[in-house]
Amino acid sequence: ALADTPPVTHPVVRTHPESGRQSLFVNGLFTTRILGLGEGESAELLGFLQEHMEQPRFRCRFRWRPHSVAIWDNRLTQHRPVNDYWPSHRKLQRITIDGDRPFYRAAEAA
Repeated sequence: ALADTPPVTHPVVRTHPESGRQSLFVNGLFTTRILGLGEGESAELLGFLQEHMEQPRFRCRFRWRPHSVAIWDNRLTQHRPVNDYWPSHRKLQRITIDGDRPFYRAAEAA
């Protein structure tokens, strides 16, 4: 997947275009560094952010049942599949909506 994806620059914190909600927008597979930081500092911060995002309190565990449908908004979530449905089979149909470009807008003061 990585070889088929050209390098791009995105904000580390992303603003959802509809809700205005902010979330971390880094991915252990695709995010290679944070611009403006040295290589070591960038790697350390990315490791910290990835570890933070992987905490159980941020997970949604979907339990597959016959005829289940799962839909999520990739603008605020990360997909981490678990291959735990053996011996059953799962049919996957992925739809990606051509959408917006990631951006950051500072939250308004409350």
